[in-house]
Order: sequence, then structure tokens, then C-alpha cells
Amino acid sequence: MKIDIPIINAFVDEHKGGNPAGVVLDAQQYSQDQKQRIAASIGLSETAFVSPSSVADFKLEFFTPTRQIAHCGHATIATFCYLRQIGLLPNDQTSKETIDGRREILMQGDMAYMEQSAPRYIELDQAHRDRALGSLGLEPSDLLEGAEPCVVNTGNSFLIIGLKDSARTKSIRPIMTDISAISDEYDLIGYYVFCPEAVKAGRDAGARMFAPRYGIDEEAATGMAAGPLACYLRDKLKIQKHQFLIEQGYFMSPASPSVIDVKLQAEQGSIISLMAGGKAAVSETRQLEI
Repeated sequence: MKIDIPIINAFVDEHKGGNPAGVVLDAQQYSQDQKQRIAASIGLSETAFVSPSSVADFKLEFFTPTRQIAHCGHATIATFCYLRQIGLLPNDQTSKETIDGRREILMQGDMAYMEQSAPRYIELDQAHRDRALGSLGLEPSDLLEGAEPCVVNTGNSFLIIGLKDSARTKSIRPIMTDISAISDEYDLIGYYVFCPEAVKAGRDAGARMFAPRYGIDEEAATGMAAGPLACYLRDKLKIQKHQFLIEQGYFMSPASPSVIDVKLQAEQGSIISLMAGGKAAVSETRQLEI
């Protein structure tokens, strides 16, 4: 059987760049093994499989080339922008079912925003901090002042590492085996490394994401990591804002410019939820035989 799979670039920056995800509709007809094989054949960091849900408007399952993952930001944004573009999403308020429950989705024009949970933080001891820096070819002196590495979870866990400037961020030399080992120990999707310097004015940070544990050496846009970073910027670095623009993909080779808009909801000084979103565009259609 041949199937056509649209490839959707999510979090495009002014209609360019973004992070590609496969979107497979009517996925209820495929077994879990078939879904994994499809994702491996497409070879992108994540592929979303869309099927009916009894608790939300759509059920979404996410697969990397090597395993299933609970949440995926860019594949969610890709899916809902695509559903809107092909006329299957008439309402601005919609929802997805994932492995661990229902999440709200908000459409604003041609942008899609996904709900994430309140942040949970895990501090690293010095030994693990030094190991993490070593896995990137960095020294403690490279860290942004006041930005101690920290695991942050708003649905998925990422190790957030703040560096002083863009030069250090560009010069990272990742040792994928070491990153994967630390990711196993902390049950991470991967590392989200940022600096306060962005390429374009008005942006709050430039970031890179490494997730070799899930078969992803580097990713151009990661909505489920930008959410934790926005929480970190507010809670740990005391940047008292409720909206953050995170750049990603600019420091990759080749570059794939992306921008993620994160809106925080706080009550009595504490973040209780957030919405992370952006735009998406179809880049191509691939045909697979399964």
C-alpha cells in the first residue's frame, strides 16, 4: 500500500526555515510497529500520527526514527496548522489527546498554540553539571551569569543550559554518546542550550537542541523545549515577562531559522500553564510503500 505523507515545516520564521515533521492522517489503520517503520522511513526528527479521539478533537501520537515520544511541539504545530489549511479545523479552540492526557490547542489566525503544564525543576549537582558541560566541549566559565544548568519539565524534560553569548553557542562541540548517557540518567528528551543574544531584534534568546537519545543530533525548532526555557527565563533569571520569543535553528549548519512564541500564565507569581506556538507551511509530499 502506498501512502502520501505531507512534510510540514513548523515554527517557520517569516515563511522560511522551520523544523519539518511528517503528518499522517487516518492513522488508526496502522499498527504501532507500522507507525514506527513509517517514522523511520521518513527519517525526520518526529512524525505525527493523527486518529480519532473520544476525549479530544484528535488523537496525536509522535514517533522519532527510533522510538515513540510522549509529546512533540513542532509536530503538533505542524499538524494543527495543516488541519486548518486543508479545512478540517473549523474552530479556533481545539484539542489533542496524547499518551498522558488531553492538551488544549488554540488557533490564532495562521498560528497554532499548544498547551503545556506548569514547570517542574530539578537542579544538577556539580558533578553532573560538569559532565554536561564536558559533553558540549564547554567550561564553567562559558555559563551565563546566574544561569545554572537545570532540568525543566512542562510535559517533557530538557536540560536547560545558558551560555554567555552567541559565539560560545555556535562553537559547541557535542559528544553525542555523553549527551545520550546523561539524558538516560535524567530521562531527558535532550539538551536545550541558549544564549541571551538573538539574531533578530525583539527576540529573547537563541537556542540549540541536541537529543541523540531519540536519534536527533540537532533540531531546528523544539516547542516542547522552548516552553521550559521561557519558564526558566522567568523563574530562574527573573525576567519578569509573560511572553518570550525564542529563536532556534540559526546556529545549525545549514541554518534553518525558526521562531517559537511562548505565552506564560501565572497566578500569585507562579506559572500555572503556558502556550507555545508558531506558524507552519507545507514543504513537500513524500510517498511511502508499507
